[in-house]
Amino acid sequence: MNTLKIAQPAHPIHDLVKQRWSPYGFSDRAVSSTDLQSLFEAARWAASSYNEQPWSYIVAAKSDSTAFAKLLSCLTEGNQAWAAAVPVLAIGCTSLNFSKNGKPNAAAFHDLGLASATLTFEATARGLVVHQMIGILPDKVRELYAVPEGVQPFTGLAIGYAADPEKLPEPLKQRELTPRSRKPITDFVFGDKWGTKSGLVE
Repeated sequence: MNTLKIAQPAHPIHDLVKQRWSPYGFSDRAVSSTDLQSLFEAARWAASSYNEQPWSYIVAAKSDSTAFAKLLSCLTEGNQAWAAAVPVLAIGCTSLNFSKNGKPNAAAFHDLGLASATLTFEATARGLVVHQMIGILPDKVRELYAVPEGVQPFTGLAIGYAADPEKLPEPLKQRELTPRSRKPITDFVFGDKWGTKSGLVE
């Protein structure tokens, strides 16, 4: 594992949270069908508003070159450059309206994110990595996969095993060798007024 990407938290957190990161470099090692099914099983059990479960995923493995090329073409050019080496790609979509009454689901994007986060932590527990990306071509996804109205293609997911950063070309190598950093919790956990830190954190 790339130890530079293990979080150095200010307060104790679970090892899965410390170890989760989003590489750009992926090895050519295939993801087993058993692991892949468990990742989507984890997503299945994510929490959602009114248990709507609005998320859907379009998925392709590099072992099927035609299906993989089709899905890869739905990423932005910058993401295609590194994602071409990824063993499994997915597009996360979400239904914008509640199925029970057709009303707008204000939590649709939140719930897709939570499902994908749950998938990601299952992947981390299995020694896999997931790189989520907003850089997709939603209209192309809709066209190529006949995505219905009311469903929004929203994010891409690259799934696999992290490559040895020393074997990566620049600038991917430098990205993978840069330690992770985050702003302190006092910058985003507020109390009496917006921008004023909560007395519950330090």
